Amino acid sequence: MTEFTQSSTGDTVAYDRYGDGSGRAIVFIAGAGPYRAGDPVTTETAQLAAAEGLTTLVFDRLGRGESVAEGVLDLDRELEAVRAAIAAATGADGSSDDGRAVLVGHSSGCSIALAATVRGLPVSGLVLWEAPLSESAADTAEWSDGFEALLDAGEDERAKEHYMRDMPPEFLAGAKASPAWPAIVANARTERADGQSMKWANAALEGEGFPGIDVPVLAVYGTQTFPQMPLAAARIASAVPGAQEKAVEGAMHSWQPAAMAAELVAFARALR
Repeated sequence: MTEFTQSSTGDTVAYDRYGDGSGRAIVFIAGAGPYRAGDPVTTETAQLAAAEGLTTLVFDRLGRGESVAEGVLDLDRELEAVRAAIAAATGADGSSDDGRAVLVGHSSGCSIALAATVRGLPVSGLVLWEAPLSESAADTAEWSDGFEALLDAGEDERAKEHYMRDMPPEFLAGAKASPAWPAIVANARTERADGQSMKWANAALEGEGFPGIDVPVLAVYGTQTFPQMPLAAARIASAVPGAQEKAVEGAMHSWQPAAMAAELVAFARALR
């Protein structure tokens, strides 16, 4: 059953929580597009991990699903939604894992998770699935700034096309041929935080990296994936002291639920 919480910016955050609340907390952060009702892979993974004693939470990013939100949905607002999700996962009194949670980022959700950790949110570890962070900082900034400019001009369809320009061309062609294309276009306004976080993360990777992150980090990618994904995982591993990288069963930018749940359980149990 859907539950709701409020962020510090007044946004409503809808979520599903699994487990009895006594195990280490895991919060999943979706990348561009997905929300709970359309993402059975993440839901199954959360349920499998909860069955092994963890407390898991899957929430709708701002403006998606039941997390209804208006206005400019930037990275600052999204991070406060993540903070609210962590609080919901750990309990109102923060009793689970001292109020901290492992953040599991998918795609651009990885850069949001990295930003949350650097900003000082209560994070106990990061598991980052196929972070799209292999491009140069300059190229990412040009792409993100162009995307925001189109959103600000009300050109949502052009913005969505621009957002997907560096993805395999069949992704955009398939999306435009789908009857869901109008909904995909409408969803573009929820992806501003994705672009902003990727712009920031790639600039950090070309600079000092993430020396302020002092929690365990695991950068993972699928056993069948695009060549950029292992490269991005290696970049992250080299930018965070003690971070590790690993291939996990999965394909086409998506993990296999049982394999990913097993990784999350092992990761959480190994935490200090």
